[in-house]
Amino acid sequence: MNISEFVAAQVAESYHTHDRNCASTSLHILSDRFQVELNSQVIDAASGMWGAGGYRAQCGLVEGPLMFIGIYGKVLGCSDKRIGKFCKQFAELFEKQCSSLLCKELRPEGFNPKNPLHLCEPLTRRLIEFQIDFVTGMKETILSESDE
Repeated sequence: MNISEFVAAQVAESYHTHDRNCASTSLHILSDRFQVELNSQVIDAASGMWGAGGYRAQCGLVEGPLMFIGIYGKVLGCSDKRIGKFCKQFAELFEKQCSSLLCKELRPEGFNPKNPLHLCEPLTRRLIEFQIDFVTGMKETILSESDE
């Protein structure tokens, strides 16, 4: 199964079977892909991170991976300062790719009850592939530096 098929299957299961939000979906998929166990409190913390609970502020597809970068950075032995640099780099690249970090701009229809469930599923699939690429690059950078 290639990465696109893996992500599509995982997003569909997360959204349609478990009814997770985008931040929780990102966390679950990243933790599975990089084999990092997440504490239940981490998942609980992400429960309201879908545009700040529907306020349409920072997108959960930003918030979830930022949380994961911190968790995985620590697993790989990074300092808080280094993790902060990776988080900034992720946000900059996300904004460059999507033109915004805000749910209200990425999901312009908002959270209208008339909208289909998981309206952002195609965007989620694309951005979780981006998240995986970013975290893979982060890992390679950290591991290559430790080999020197």
